[in-house]
Amino acid sequence: MRKWVQSMVGDVEANKDLNLLLVIGGLFALSIALSNTFVNVYLWKQSGEFMHLALYNLSVVVMQPLTFILAGRWAKKIDRVVVLRLGVTFLSIFFFTVLFLGENAGKYLILLGGLLGIGYGFYWLSFNVLTFEITEPETRDFFNGFLGILTSFAGMIGPISAGFLITHMEKLTGYRLIFAISLGLFITAVILSFFLKRRSAKGQYHLKDVFKIRKDNPQWKRITRAHFFQGLREGSFVFVIVVWVYLSTESELALGTYGLVASAVSFVSYYIVGRFIKPQYRKKSILTGGLILYGAIFIIIFDLNFTRLIIYGITISIAYPLLLVPYISLTYDVIGSAWKAAEMRVEYIVIRELFTNSGRITSILTLMLFITIFNEEKGIPLALIILGLGHTLIYWCVRKIDLPFLKDNKT
Repeated sequence: MRKWVQSMVGDVEANKDLNLLLVIGGLFALSIALSNTFVNVYLWKQSGEFMHLALYNLSVVVMQPLTFILAGRWAKKIDRVVVLRLGVTFLSIFFFTVLFLGENAGKYLILLGGLLGIGYGFYWLSFNVLTFEITEPETRDFFNGFLGILTSFAGMIGPISAGFLITHMEKLTGYRLIFAISLGLFITAVILSFFLKRRSAKGQYHLKDVFKIRKDNPQWKRITRAHFFQGLREGSFVFVIVVWVYLSTESELALGTYGLVASAVSFVSYYIVGRFIKPQYRKKSILTGGLILYGAIFIIIFDLNFTRLIIYGITISIAYPLLLVPYISLTYDVIGSAWKAAEMRVEYIVIRELFTNSGRITSILTLMLFITIFNEEKGIPLALIILGLGHTLIYWCVRKIDLPFLKDNKT
């Protein structure tokens, strides 16, 4: 695998654990690409109400940060890899429960959302901490870029395959099959995790101390603010756009086609950004990506049809890599240069995710408020125009971050 990785992204030393983490991340991405998009549609079809779908997604983003806090403590007391396995296990339980409930799944939105949030919390805490530990400043852009490539490839083959199966199989059979495939992929990820080097930590869990140092560390304060605004867009857009694509076509296959096209563009974009965007151009890339993402909203907000949604998907697939690859790398660099970074890296990751999910919670609550006041037809577009500013505001949070090892990083 190492030679293939290096041929794709350049002359980067990729060690065994880095390669394994990429594979695990790729399996996770493929499983989610197969199933998660269609879970939202599956649940929406049972009620037909955006408010119910918002409640399900709100349950996810409420349980995720709560789980992060617990997962952080266990990562310090037990082992990061064990926490990773817990995350994959809960994700498996989620898909098993959806399969078990069948047409009654819509009656248990909070339970299902809670299970998914717990799974995400354990998985992403451990994955992010392992990313921080396994990569170095000179390999982080490579890792994030190549993980983006894997995620995009999964996004290309996952939704279109799932859409084809659902469309050509009777009733819920296609849904059950893709949920079962996801379950198998998660089990494979658990098995691979046993080949990762055990990474236990010593010391106490100082979550409050890491939060408080925002007062004395402006770099850390800026990056946590940026993550709140990241969540402000993600919280609502992640499920509203999916349902809009389905509503404009009433076809799961069309939804899969949207995923295929968007992910194919994203695949190329992640490759280019991961290989050619250097640290000194990170902020310009973040600004450009954020502006494009906000501008893309106006492609669909006033005239919703499948053609416009495809154009929107292509546009954001170009913009997201421009924003996320340098932004994620910058985040890890800020953490790496912060107070007791080696000892407190788990706490830094937890605090970061608390801010991101605070933004997501704010996003979904805002969407629900707008639907209540204006109804779905008027409220959703108005909410998205406001919430869509989130990724653009990331630049204004990080523009003054100045790390000594990033030369010429001001714009």
